[in-house]
This record gives sequence, structure tokens and C-alpha cells, in this order.
Amino acid sequence: MIIDVITTFPETLGAFREMGIVGRAFDSGLAEMKCWDIRDFADDTYKHIDDVPYGGGAGMIIKPDPLFRAFEAVAEYRKNTGHRIFLTPQGKPFQQDDAERLVETPHIVLLCGRYKGIDQRVRDELIDEEISLGDFVLSGGEIAAFAVIDAMVRLLPGAVSDDESTKSDTFPVGLLDAPYYTRPAEYRGNKVPDVLLSGHHAQIENWREQQRLERTKVKRPDLFDRYMRGLEESNEQSR
Repeated sequence: MIIDVITTFPETLGAFREMGIVGRAFDSGLAEMKCWDIRDFADDTYKHIDDVPYGGGAGMIIKPDPLFRAFEAVAEYRKNTGHRIFLTPQGKPFQQDDAERLVETPHIVLLCGRYKGIDQRVRDELIDEEISLGDFVLSGGEIAAFAVIDAMVRLLPGAVSDDESTKSDTFPVGLLDAPYYTRPAEYRGNKVPDVLLSGHHAQIENWREQQRLERTKVKRPDLFDRYMRGLEESNEQSR
């Protein structure tokens, strides 16, 4: 998997590249990442990449020319344009199924927003998809890039030492995950549930499934309702 990141702060992505599962995945060749500094594609001595918006208003806008040049440089370097994603609060909220879909994409280009925004012509002509982390505004898209890259890369076969663990995470099963415990069996008067110490795998799995349902119903009723609707639709189709 190849990931190119177009950003005004490439050094932040460089540090992220060395961390944990993501770092091991890059070091082992499961994925490759290159950062591209937007200022390298500015056309003046002072590396200006932003300007005031037409029509007035507060804030600055990243100009189209350095962004077009950056995307063109990526395409020339990789010999293809890749799937181009703009990280913006106006995008579709990023979900686990997006990570599962995008990890199957051989080449992804992430554009990190900055300032008030980017020239609309870049979005109209170059961007394939817009992604958001949620209904809030960050100073730039770098944190969003961290999240998207991490969510994708950890799904690559071999990125996590136990691939089965990613299949039982919170969102792949459609529910929040069950609580987990480790040694000691009792800590400050709080005991691990007896069923987890029983050695009866079927009972343990039944307990965990019930915990997933109860936890999701309380903490994320929206996910619980969606999960139950899915079960009802599946039952209807099987009749």
C-alpha cells in the first residue's frame, strides 16, 4: 500500500511514521509513505501558498497552483494519480468500513487542509473523496491524516502480530467490544467475572456477546439500533 500525504507540515507526519504498529508496518515494507510539502510547489521566493478569498471575508485560502503542482508531482513520481482524498470537516465522517475499503486501495493521496480552506477548483477537478473525523474543526488535516493512516495500516495482513485481534475490535463486528480483564484476578476488591475464569469457551463467548449488546445499547444506541435492524433484515431474507 502506498500513501502520499500533501501537507504544510510534513515533519509531523515523519514523526508519526515511526510510531508503534504503523512504524513497524512501514519498516517491514507492508506500506510506504511519502510526505510532500505544499510550499515546495509555491511559485515565489517567499513560498506563499495562500491568498485572500475573492468576495471578501475572514481567513486565507490555499491557492490552486501549488496544489495542482503537488498532485501532478505525485502522479509523475508514482506513475498514477492514486485515489485522492481531501481531509476536511465538510467530508463524510470516517468510519471503520471506510478504513476496510481504503486499505484495499493500492495508492492513496491524502491532502491536509489548512487555513480557511482550499480553492474550490482543486476540489472540483482533483479530489475523488472528502473525509472528516467528525463535526468539529481542527487547525489542519494532519491529525485527520494520522487517524486515517493508522486505521488503514493496522488492517494490513501482518501489521498486527495477531491478525485475529483486529477482527474482534469494536466496529468490525458492528457493536462496541466487550470489557476485558487481565491478571490479577482480584484487584483492590474488584474481581474478574467468574465466567472468564471458568475455561468454558462457549460460555465466555456468550457472555462477551451479551456484554457487547448491553454496552452498545447504553453507550451507542444509534449503533445498537442499526445492528438490530440488520439482524431483522437478515432474518427476513432467510425466511
